[in-house]
Amino acid sequence: MGFVKEFKEFAVKGNVLDLAVAVVIGGAFGSIVKSLVDDIITPAILTPALKAAHLSNLSELVIPGTAIKYGNFISQVISFIIIALALFIIIKGLNSFKKKEAVAPTVEPTPTKEEVLLTEIRDLLAKKA
Repeated sequence: MGFVKEFKEFAVKGNVLDLAVAVVIGGAFGSIVKSLVDDIITPAILTPALKAAHLSNLSELVIPGTAIKYGNFISQVISFIIIALALFIIIKGLNSFKKKEAVAPTVEPTPTKEEVLLTEIRDLLAKKA
């Protein structure tokens, strides 16, 4: 099989396309969650703490005399927790939809006359042996 043909089959597989779509949507979702954290949640939660520390921005939290900005770290931890929570809720919702589809009752087909007759013959032969 030629290299180009193999590459074409690989690139056109559904998994590769699904992954590409997931990366693009994940990037867009990440920017939405970042905005949620940076613009809404962080100010709402940390405004009282920042006012008590006489700061206007979380990134201004530094260890005195150093360049260590632990405020940025706190902001990133909050972002991570919210992104993880949002993904958990989305995946949990998708899994519940999949379970509903899988729970659909399966009706076993009734055996045909031939199958019933063959079963009876099998059972009779088993009794003789």
